[in-house]
Amino acid sequence: MRAPYDLAVVGLGYAGLPLAMAASRAGLRVAGLDTDAERVARLSAGGSYVDDVPAGEVAGALAAGFTATTDPDVLAGASAIAICVPTPVRDEQPDLTAVTDTVGLIAPRLRPGALVVLESTTYPGTTTDLLLPVLAAGGRTVGKDFFLAYSPERIDPGNPAYRLDNTPKIVGGVTPECAHAASALYEPLVQKVISVSTPAAAETAKLLENTYRQVNIALVNELAVFCNGMGIDVWEVVAAAGTKPFGFQSFHPGAGVGGHCIPVDPRYLAFRGRSVGSPLRIVEVAQEINDAMPGIVVERITRILNDQRRSVRSARVLLLGATYKPDIADDRGAPLVPVAERLHRLGARVAFHDPYVERADVAGLTLRCEESLEDAVARADLVVLLQAHREYDVVTLADRAGLFFDTSGRAAGSGVTLL
Repeated sequence: MRAPYDLAVVGLGYAGLPLAMAASRAGLRVAGLDTDAERVARLSAGGSYVDDVPAGEVAGALAAGFTATTDPDVLAGASAIAICVPTPVRDEQPDLTAVTDTVGLIAPRLRPGALVVLESTTYPGTTTDLLLPVLAAGGRTVGKDFFLAYSPERIDPGNPAYRLDNTPKIVGGVTPECAHAASALYEPLVQKVISVSTPAAAETAKLLENTYRQVNIALVNELAVFCNGMGIDVWEVVAAAGTKPFGFQSFHPGAGVGGHCIPVDPRYLAFRGRSVGSPLRIVEVAQEINDAMPGIVVERITRILNDQRRSVRSARVLLLGATYKPDIADDRGAPLVPVAERLHRLGARVAFHDPYVERADVAGLTLRCEESLEDAVARADLVVLLQAHREYDVVTLADRAGLFFDTSGRAAGSGVTLL
């Protein structure tokens, strides 16, 4: 008998919801499962909470039969199940609680011949070591009674050029039959599917992608500190190096590395390296460098004020930009909070503005976004640009501010200090 759903997506966040919408657009009958009742209610009413998924797209999916629910029994009616739940790092240890809980829900409800795909970022070996034994319990044979694969999500929030459909989809099946089943699921949704030999290869590829960025960002962050000590403009250096048409890719320094991938994924790789006795030293050092950037920014703030014979204590410091990348509302891991907390401990009077964020929790206090950017700039002793949203006219802001510290390399002028 045909299953009620072609695909059930578990976890309707920044990765799961776009996948569910893409599957619905492709004509699949889709169910979405999430433990957050507020999310489910919002989706069921035709709303959205993900930057890359407009409410109109959710409404269209609902009209096409998409169902959002908190009821795990929906899994019993799915031909394929994609796991897109969070996999955070806590105290340098991977927390796979959401994955193990999800697999525990799937196993007793798994239809004969169903496909299970893990999309959540994790360390190499998770699919075969953690998921396979649970799903194979009771005598089920992988590749025959059910199919299992890993296919990393590659969503880049706020990127209009590369979306789920035109970003190649990597799949690694436990068996060739599993790889074939996973490829067949994704082929209607994306332009290209790339099959690798094992789930571990797919898991490692995902970690490499973001570790590459972490390491290169760390390199240019360390270079920025060096250049500042030498009186060299690091932004000029990066721009000049970027003119080489081969063998170089430009990365830029900043106040910190935030988001859902770069601060987390390399830690999975480092964890696995330590656990198997092959530590990845360059990965761990890169993490240390990037984690130190908010502190370095505060040191520079203190120095800028001191050079004007002002103390950071009681200074009015306005921080601009509370998100981890420009022009989106996602503030996960953004440097505003660690920078603000350090300034607060030093006695500064901290305020912030961001067109996408209404509040920020800092050192036990709730900061509200300044209503008037112009008035906030006028009141501040120092304005610090942490995120250069398009809405910010950086040149005008720098001109109006008495002191302006730009961590994005966009401003210029006598009162401007660059990272």
